[in-house]
Order: sequence, then structure tokens, then C-alpha cells
Amino acid sequence: MFDTFIKDGKIVDGTGNPWFYGNVGIKEGKVAYVGPRSDLQSKQVVDAKGSIVSPGFIDGHCHSDLMILDFPESEIKLQQGVTTEVVGNCGLAPVPVNPLYKDALQNYVEPVLGKANKDWQWQTISDYFNELDQSLISENVASYVAHGSLRIAVMGFDNRPPSREEMEEMKFILEQGMRAGAIGLSIGLLYSPGSYSTKEELSELCEIVAKYNGLFSTHIRGEGNNLIPSVKEVLWIAQKANVPLHISHLKAAGRRNWGKVLEAMDLIDQARSKGMDVTCDVYPYSAGSTMLTTLLPPWSLEGGLGAVLKRLKNPQTREKIKQELKQEQEAWDNLVVSTGWDSVIISSVNSPALKQVEGKTVEEISRETGKDPVDQAIDLLLEENGNIGIVFFHMDEQDVKHVMQYQNSLIASDSLTCYTGKPHPRLYGTFPRVFSKYVKEENILSLEDAVRKMTSFPARRFGLGKRGLLTVGYAADVVIFNFNEIEDTATYESPKNYPQGIEYVFVNGRLTTKEKKHTAEKCGCLIKNAPSKNPIEVMK
Repeated sequence: MFDTFIKDGKIVDGTGNPWFYGNVGIKEGKVAYVGPRSDLQSKQVVDAKGSIVSPGFIDGHCHSDLMILDFPESEIKLQQGVTTEVVGNCGLAPVPVNPLYKDALQNYVEPVLGKANKDWQWQTISDYFNELDQSLISENVASYVAHGSLRIAVMGFDNRPPSREEMEEMKFILEQGMRAGAIGLSIGLLYSPGSYSTKEELSELCEIVAKYNGLFSTHIRGEGNNLIPSVKEVLWIAQKANVPLHISHLKAAGRRNWGKVLEAMDLIDQARSKGMDVTCDVYPYSAGSTMLTTLLPPWSLEGGLGAVLKRLKNPQTREKIKQELKQEQEAWDNLVVSTGWDSVIISSVNSPALKQVEGKTVEEISRETGKDPVDQAIDLLLEENGNIGIVFFHMDEQDVKHVMQYQNSLIASDSLTCYTGKPHPRLYGTFPRVFSKYVKEENILSLEDAVRKMTSFPARRFGLGKRGLLTVGYAADVVIFNFNEIEDTATYESPKNYPQGIEYVFVNGRLTTKEKKHTAEKCGCLIKNAPSKNPIEVMK
């Protein structure tokens, strides 16, 4: 007897193969039957007639590291049909924690990960994994070791190469993280302190990842003028370390660079033709989301947020920053020059006195105050102690479509945690949007391929084990949705809206969301990488 029997659905099983009518039996958290029989006994029967039955969606790039602990119901993601999230991306994570740099680390990650509602009770990566493992969470989660946080724990925000002792300490912590179950190493080369790293330093770290069959995932150094050199850089690192590479949110940022994604994808194809394992992900929007500080010159970010604020308060240094932001730069991507301050929307601030600026562009705010837009941006950073989130329109919709259709791309949200303010609508709408806009409206993806890019592809890519397929023996992470009704309702003006059309979500075989309501089931789990190599051999 099954625990649950889903009958009469249109099954899209995650393989990319054509849909078929059938039934799905679930027992003890696993898929126990997929086929035409409808006379099988079950404790619970769900009628899926007229609906799509697919594996639960996997968000392979997000920043829910703290949100999943603060809000274990995970309704923002479950309402989209997401049953698994991968965290620790872009080199940003709340671990490892060196007590000497704890405040600096918290200031570093807060604009992206949010501010935890409780004190951090962990120091090591293993400690954080234990916290996840022991918490009652509603979805599954896997994590990278985050290079930026790793480097801060060992070196603070020093802009220099690590000493041999520091490198060995980073490698030791990384190896402990891989042994604890991390799926790989993530790097944010756009952000300090990751931006201070050389490719040689990173390839040496990636050799540890390769020993554990892990994945090297990277936010590349430049996504604008330096897109192509940045792709070549990470390809060099991956080849040198002999490690699989995943490029996060592939895009061409800034108007002058639109169209370069075709060249970037060609580089990936060339690498794959030579035997390198390289993939990428994409989110279904032409606007990104990050911190306002990211738009500043890289040199101004040295030393952490406190040092940045001191520079902004210094009249001479402020003027230098202002002048650099007003002209194209070859050494770094100055995206606001080609895109404009009218494309930069303030999405979140902490101060009640500044709440009125949320949802406005920097250009709008500067017109209201009579300030120069660059001065306005700097003043906002000083008033908010640097903690300002932005939504940034800097991509071409045609580029988004190209990457969406690319055979080596999967779908991910890159959603930032936002407890207040107006977050990027991708936090609430990414996965339904793919179906409503790119499958039904634009017709650039088939239903089956869209599901594959959200299920079996990320499951395999991120080493999540037997997930991502509706096949016997796999985890019963299942979503049932109405294809005619599925639609994202989150907009840039009103982003905190749940989508339409998601009817049922099962996590590890338990019905967790039914008709937009959480059932109070919390049966998510921490998914650990299972290294296939003997640790004793690794240490030789």
C-alpha cells in the first residue's frame, strides 16, 4: 500500500522526454511507482486530472542561507514548487566564522543573506551544517563552501596574496567543509575579498574540491566589458585544477556588451569539446539584484565595509570615486555609465526614515533632492552604513532568451534574502515565470525542457543524489501544477506576491503545500555531498 497515490496526471518526469498520462505512487518518502495502473491501494489519493505532475523544482543558485533558519516554512519557495535550494553561492556564506572577524563577516553578508533573527551559534562549516540538520525545515538544502567567507576567516579583508601558512589554513578549512558534506567551492570574483584573489590561488584551492568530486561554482570577475576575459579566467582555473565548472547567472551586463553572451557560450562549448565539464545557469529576468556598494570602484572596497564608509566620508577620496563612476573603466566594469542611474532601483534599506526611497531609482531620488546622482548614491550609502540592496536593469532580454535556450544552462533564481523592502521579483516568481513567459508566451522552451532545466539537470549538476526525476527509488519531491493557470504575479512595483497555478508540493513524500497553504509538515533535509574517494587517500 502506498502512502500517497497521485492519479490521472500528465507526467513530465524530468528527463526531457515527452509527457505522458499516468499515476505516481509514493511510499516512505520515495517514488515507488510510475505507470498506467490506477487500481493500486493507497492511504491518500490525490486527483491530478488536468494538471502537470513533475519532480520538485531545484533552485541551484540562491542566498537563503539564513532565511531558511529564520523562516523554516520556506513558503516563498514552496509556493513556486521549489523543494530544494542550493546556498553558499557567490563566495557568500555565514561560515566559517573567525571570532576576530565575525562583525566584518556579518556586515559583509547581510546585504545579500539578510540579518539573522538569532545570534550565530556556529563557527565551522560543520557547525552550520549541524544547525541545518537539526532544524525543522520545510525544504531540502545543500551548500557550498564560500570562498569569500573562507578568506575573511583567515585573512580578513586584506588585499594581498595569502602567505603559505594562510593558504594551507584555507585549504584545511575547505577540506573540512568538503568532508562535512559541502557540494563544492563557490567564488565571487566580483566582490571583495574574492576579487583580490589570483587565478593561481583559486586553482590551488580547487584542487581540494576536485579530490572530493566537488563543483567549482563562480560569479565571474566581470559580466560587462570584461565578460569574455572573465570567462576565460575561470576556464583556466577549472582546467588547471581538473575540476567541473559552473558559471553562475551567465549574462552580458551594460548596453555596450549586449550580445556577448553568444561568445561566452561559444567559449563554454569549445571547453566542453576538449573534455571540460562546464555548465551555467540563468534567471528569467533582464534585471539583476545586488548591493549598491558593488557599483563602486573595486579599490574603494578594500578593507571591508567600515573602510569603505571612511573613504566615502573623505572629501578627496569621495571625489575620486565620483569621477571614476562618471566614465568608462577598462580595469573594472562600470555598468552605470552605459546603463544609467535611472536603471538602479533601491530595493531595501533599514532606516525607517529612508523607507520612502524603496522602489525608486537613484535618478528619481536625485531629482527630488537636487543632488548629483553619484552624490545621491554615496549619501544613501553613508546614511545606511553601506547596507543597501538594489535592483539593476542592465541586461538585454534577447540575451536572456539565448542563455535560457542554451543546452548547457539550467534555471536558478539568484534570489537574495530580503526581510523588508521591495526585493527583486525573482525571489517570489522565478520558476512559474519560466512557464508563463518563456514556455507559454514566448515559446522558446518546451514544457519538458523547462522542467528538465529545473529538476534532473540541477540535481545531477549539484550532486544531489536520487532527486530530480519521477522514477522508482528517487526521493518523492513532487509538484503538481495547472499549466494553463501557472503564472508569476510578482512585479518590480509589487514583488511580494505568490504565483498562481501551483496546487500541491510534496517534500520527501510528505504533502507540504496544498492549494497555497502550508500543511505544517517540515520534512526537508540537509543534502550532503558523498565523496567517492577515501579520505585517507585524499590526505596522502
